Amino acid sequence: MKVAVLDLYEGVQNEGMRCIRELLIQFAEAEQIPLQLNEFDVRRLQKVPDLSYDVYISSGGPGSPVDSAGSAWEAAYFQWLNSVLAWNEAPGKRKKYVFLICHSFQVVCRYFELAQVCRRKSAAFGVFPVHKTTAGMEEPLFNGLPDPFYIVDSRNWQVVQPDEAKLAAMGASILAIEKERPHVPLERATMAIRFNEYMIGTQFHPEADPAGMRKHLLLPARKQRVIADHGAEKYNSMLELLMEADKIPLTHNTLLPNFLQDALQHQREYQYT
Repeated sequence: MKVAVLDLYEGVQNEGMRCIRELLIQFAEAEQIPLQLNEFDVRRLQKVPDLSYDVYISSGGPGSPVDSAGSAWEAAYFQWLNSVLAWNEAPGKRKKYVFLICHSFQVVCRYFELAQVCRRKSAAFGVFPVHKTTAGMEEPLFNGLPDPFYIVDSRNWQVVQPDEAKLAAMGASILAIEKERPHVPLERATMAIRFNEYMIGTQFHPEADPAGMRKHLLLPARKQRVIADHGAEKYNSMLELLMEADKIPLTHNTLLPNFLQDALQHQREYQYT
């Protein structure tokens, strides 16, 4: 399997890229397949992959998913994305699979005008439940996940007020929405969308590795920052929830592996047709 990871972290230290790398390596070892993994620094170098890859995973990242509109890196990024979409629409070709994570999900929703992308009143940080929609109940990549299922969330922005007409015109469907908060009079954010048969995205981080994330949070400097920003109660709660087997470990071991398994199955079926 040939995989391109589009790095949108702009050189900022993060856990996301490590988690993506390790998950891909674990999948290839479990399936006993050769893996070619290449990374592309999109925001700093305007580097994007060509069309020789089987799978594309586009990462989360810092900053505003709105202010970058019209930037050089977005021009390169959307040229890549449109070329993949065009490839997949052509008959007879082996399809290319795309997974969009957090920041990537937000900029793509904004680009296709599928919803409003706006700043949250306060940052979402921690382990939270998300709820499947009717389409989410039928989503194969969610097989093995309960309703609700738990996710790692870390964002200052959100995708809200989806445009049902534009989603329908694109053949897209909302798969998951934010937890219900009856005491907060705010719309629940859109947390996952299947854009088409071969492209899916989440506003959360399905790659989050519980043990690695916990180790990262226990670093003194990180602990101090999280407590300063979000409070000791949120910090301690996240440490506990990260390790509960039916929460983040289950999401980590289910969602992206299901996506990769789907891509691998398509690859194998194409080879024998």
